[in-house]
Amino acid sequence: MSVKTKILLVYTGGTIGMVKDYNSGALKAFNFNNLMNSIPELKQLDCSVDSVSFKEPIDSSNMNLAHWVSIATIIEENYDAFDGFVVLHGSDTMSYSASALSYMLENLNKPVILTGSQLPIGDLRTDAKENLITSIQIAALRQNNKAVIQEVCLYFEYKLYRGNRTTKINAEHFEAFASLNYPELAESGVHLKINKEYLRKTKSKKQLKVHKQLNDDVVILKLFPGLNKNVLESVLNIPNLKALVLETYGAGNAPTDKWFLKGIKEAIKNGLYIVNVTQCSGGSVLLGQYETSEELESLQIINGKDITTEAAVTKLMYLLGIGVSPKLFKTLFETPIRGEMQ
Repeated sequence: MSVKTKILLVYTGGTIGMVKDYNSGALKAFNFNNLMNSIPELKQLDCSVDSVSFKEPIDSSNMNLAHWVSIATIIEENYDAFDGFVVLHGSDTMSYSASALSYMLENLNKPVILTGSQLPIGDLRTDAKENLITSIQIAALRQNNKAVIQEVCLYFEYKLYRGNRTTKINAEHFEAFASLNYPELAESGVHLKINKEYLRKTKSKKQLKVHKQLNDDVVILKLFPGLNKNVLESVLNIPNLKALVLETYGAGNAPTDKWFLKGIKEAIKNGLYIVNVTQCSGGSVLLGQYETSEELESLQIINGKDITTEAAVTKLMYLLGIGVSPKLFKTLFETPIRGEMQ
């Protein structure tokens, strides 16, 4: 008789874990110990499900670095006892958390799937049940006694994405996320279709290594017509600032005003890491394609290529946390380490 796959459900907070009190109409936290009774469909899955919850579930708008460390620690402490992990999380910052966890969990060879919902689990028209059931089903997939998924993913509305490739694009539709620069890893229709050619292949037999040192001395600056010198200087001169994600236009373009280029040049010279990412939802930075990005290229700005802002800011936190030397920083950032960029 085959041993059942064991999945650990990690509830951090968010809409998916709320149920409506029909007497008062208020939302309250769902008791995950009663999961099987509340969602009897789970009994049809060929796996066993245990759950652990944050002592105080949080709204994902309050998500921070300490919470990422808590999630990573739960996975680390239960890594040998379980075959896969499903992290229930509010959708607002889910792409940031998925990106951060992808960097923090080095040598991961088991699935870590983040999911949530737009409506509470007890609602009549909820998307929570499907997202939860299919996430568990995908986390339990095995082939030749190995996990099919061996990376941090995000599952929402019938699609499985690489977590660090996602962006939340809609606050109202069930289809809340997109991965515009990388194909989906799986699609749930009448059949569960896994796009194996896009999965991350883990050859490493190394032990899971969890990185818990993250550095939050980073900032995001989105360019816009009318950005003035005072704003730029005030951002570049934030005390202890180590890195900046510069959201540029189109394929990495920026103003060619002397004060702008001078400010960027001096900041880089003074040791600030500046990453050029496009503010477009999809596409890539192509430095030097236009005159308006040639100058930035000559300043040795870091090329974010097709990385998302969420994956860029968390990658900076991770690289700063592990203490990458200034000499290697640009090269390492521009190198894909968890499939987050081409």
